[in-house]
Amino acid sequence: MKFDVVVVGAGLVGTCFARAARGLATALVAQDRPAPRAAPAASFDARVYALTPANAALLHELKVWQEMPPERVTPVHVMRVYGDDGASVLEFDAYRAGVPELAWIVEDGPLQAALWRSLEARDGLEIVAPAECERVELAGGHAVVRLRGGRALQARLVVGADGARSFVREQAGIRVTERPYGQTALVANFACERPHQNVAYQWFQGGPVLALLPLTGSHVSMVWSLPEGEAARVLALGAAKLCREVESASRHVLGELTLVTPPRGFALRRIAARRMVAERVALMGDAAHVVHPLAGQGANLGFQDASALARVLAAREPVRDAGDARLLRRFERARAEPILAMDLTVHGLYRLFVAQSGIVSRLRNAGLNLTDRLPVLKNVLMRQAMS
Repeated sequence: MKFDVVVVGAGLVGTCFARAARGLATALVAQDRPAPRAAPAASFDARVYALTPANAALLHELKVWQEMPPERVTPVHVMRVYGDDGASVLEFDAYRAGVPELAWIVEDGPLQAALWRSLEARDGLEIVAPAECERVELAGGHAVVRLRGGRALQARLVVGADGARSFVREQAGIRVTERPYGQTALVANFACERPHQNVAYQWFQGGPVLALLPLTGSHVSMVWSLPEGEAARVLALGAAKLCREVESASRHVLGELTLVTPPRGFALRRIAARRMVAERVALMGDAAHVVHPLAGQGANLGFQDASALARVLAAREPVRDAGDARLLRRFERARAEPILAMDLTVHGLYRLFVAQSGIVSRLRNAGLNLTDRLPVLKNVLMRQAMS
């Protein structure tokens, strides 16, 4: 069958782009079609995202935000970042900056379900699921995605939104730079004794980074990036010992913690595709870039990829089809600077806080305190992070 666009990958970024690419005949290729979810699950998802206001506005425009259960969407009003000396702190406050919130914390499951429900209103979309890709071929001004079982999808453009181990990226011959961080991100959810008051906490610990993000009620989501050996030790702890360990690492700011969802671990690595486009191919999300989670920007970068490509295609000249090389270069140029800036910032912070030198430690902690005393600089940093 013939389409303008075939999107391979139906995670957050792929479904967002499929929803945003209005006016284009689109096929969304998914390994599985999720079962309808009438109501959010009683338990929390271990995986959560801190979405910027800009991306919340994007999802609202796409009629996705309206599908989210309000009780599972939590605003962040304050962000407190602590240095590794126990005293240095940098605080961002939405009220003082004159904005309603700094971010929104949402769980993976409800957000995925909302995106899929929003696809029902998308004309010109065919969902191909369950399906598995075998190869991508180029011929005669179009691409062909061949699926296991014999079906072939012809399109002017193939969008790879299929994750860090992207099949589309491999088929397009786009090289990738990959470096492991030697860390594992542990995620889990806790009930907390003291109310979090919509404050997100982060502690730099001389390499490890611990974040506690507010969830609905007196609950928080933990993301703790630890060296691989230490992460394995923490994962092996029982619930009670894990809670005591997190309480200690978070300096008991939320009192006693009770484990709500079992911890899970994800190996961390830095991935950068050499190009975001090739002939009749565009990459987005983790297929194009993976950054350290210490700034919580992975999903945000992916949503902005989807938005940028949708805008470029919507504004194309009548003589250009969706896979025209000039359009793809416009998309790549539009995303190059924001992605590079975020990657360098996040990696730079990681390198700064992993350094064990006493001089570097004093400088970085002094930097936190100095920045906290400069409202203009704080507002610049905050508004950059909210975009």
